[in-house]
Amino acid sequence: MMSAGAAEELKERAGCCIDAAAEKLHSLSRDIWSCPELAYEERKAHDRLVEFFSREGGWKVDSHFILPTAFRAVWGPGSGAVNVGFLCEYDALPGIGHGCGHNLIAEVGAAAALGLRAAVESSKELHDRVQVTVLGTPAEEAGGGKIDMLKEGAFEGLDVVFMAHPSQEDTAYLPCIAEHDVTIKYRGKATHASTNPWDGINALDAAVLCYNNLSVLRQQMKPDWRIHGVIKNGGLKPNIIPAYTELEYYIRTPSRAELPTFKEKAELCFRAAAMATGCEVEVEYASNIFDNMLRNPTLEELYDRNGIALGMDIISGENLMDKAGSTDFGNVSFAVPGIHSYFYIGSDAFIHSEEYTVAAGDDRAQFYTRRTAKALAMTALDVLLRPELLQKVKQEFAEAKLKEDGMMKDKRHKHVSESI
Repeated sequence: MMSAGAAEELKERAGCCIDAAAEKLHSLSRDIWSCPELAYEERKAHDRLVEFFSREGGWKVDSHFILPTAFRAVWGPGSGAVNVGFLCEYDALPGIGHGCGHNLIAEVGAAAALGLRAAVESSKELHDRVQVTVLGTPAEEAGGGKIDMLKEGAFEGLDVVFMAHPSQEDTAYLPCIAEHDVTIKYRGKATHASTNPWDGINALDAAVLCYNNLSVLRQQMKPDWRIHGVIKNGGLKPNIIPAYTELEYYIRTPSRAELPTFKEKAELCFRAAAMATGCEVEVEYASNIFDNMLRNPTLEELYDRNGIALGMDIISGENLMDKAGSTDFGNVSFAVPGIHSYFYIGSDAFIHSEEYTVAAGDDRAQFYTRRTAKALAMTALDVLLRPELLQKVKQEFAEAKLKEDGMMKDKRHKHVSESI
């Protein structure tokens, strides 16, 4: 095993490489930030990242990898090597651009990969047994690009995977819960709303009843279940009985095992509104379900140590349990051991706001972004330099997955028993 001093030298090497690349990393981030693109449409961001790794030299770069706006960049010996993955996101939000800071996620992934490569290249012990893979993963905000890529085998062969997301604090973990998008469409019959309303079938009434049904359901929801949505189409004119309305909802539960139960309850609300108004109803679930996050205590502990060494004010995820979003990295965490940390960017603004969009493009975010990339590269070095840690990471992953699979089996068995 490498001495502690030698390991610290490699971590220092990774950090120095990231600092040396500061100008081009900042340029990469700013280019993505200044041209926000929505899910599956991130063409300029894709091209910019492909260009970035192609110019670095030594990387085998696959553009349009599986998805039109996804890419893969690989450095290292390949077969037989420990394969470390870093993920880049770069899709924006409608209306407010990079209010979730995905331009910084792309920068962190690229920076951490450069830093780890530099450290591995300088180490005789690691040089021939480590591969670094960067995956550009589109459409986190809508659709779930990582899930599409998982289905096509993009994550096969990775031993451990890392990414970091902008936030209001530095922490190795925030709760990420299971989520499924659903669109509800009501079809009625249009007629004049004043002269002969009795001839119509009011699809807006169905939408309003649906909304209210769900509001009433909240009384019987578990405290950590969430459902929220909008009426996307409420009709055309006040003097026309609406013949078509459409709602979109996000259904969330702490674990993917609970999601089917909640969806059944919600769907009764959808269909009851149609029955009450005489409308036809169409319930369309999104093709991808976002899983909850599988935690890896060893990776979290290593990241905390490295972050603290770099000056981060690490906050325990247990103190932030009310902040529960969803991400397609949850699905990745069921396929490969990994960590999805969060990092402060120099602003107290809330994500998904115009203020956060400004902060994500501000020069002040750069120090924090590079520091996070260093922490990821250092954590990767910890598991590479101490094989017993990598083994522990994989064991924790297997145990956590087995526990989740058991929860799903129990839920299915309980549902069958109740049905009988």
